[in-house]
Amino acid sequence: MRNVRRGQSGQAAVEVALMAPWVFFLFIGIFDLGFYCYSAVCSQNAARAVAIAYASGGASSSCGAALGELNMLPNITLSLPCTGSISSANPLVVSATELNGGVCPDHTLLSSAELAVPFWCVESAVTYQTVQLLPIPGFLTGQMTLTRTAWMRLIQ
Repeated sequence: MRNVRRGQSGQAAVEVALMAPWVFFLFIGIFDLGFYCYSAVCSQNAARAVAIAYASGGASSSCGAALGELNMLPNITLSLPCTGSISSANPLVVSATELNGGVCPDHTLLSSAELAVPFWCVESAVTYQTVQLLPIPGFLTGQMTLTRTAWMRLIQ
């Protein structure tokens, strides 16, 4: 015996057809946002690793430290050049410089005893260009350039 009233037999199919694009859009947005957050965390870790490598071994080991932190991202290969300008052929730019005057941006957090010890600072910057993902209008453009910086205080 059939208890379906006349004209209601396709109601569930119509509801699924109306809601499926919105659910798909929601999952794609969550995936894109998760990838951007993961890229930002990896870029910050790479900037920190560059500052540590520059402080301990100089500029020659800085590129390898950044590549070691970013090796799980999709458009990074271990043979990439780490200097130059950002582009689709070079999605990673690494720089490390000694700050003039020996003043770190976070010098206000140091105690007077720590400030009495001579030191200088190294600032590192890592710029990474993400791969093209599905753009979300008004929120995520599909491809972002992330720049993260880190500072390392070097005691002489």
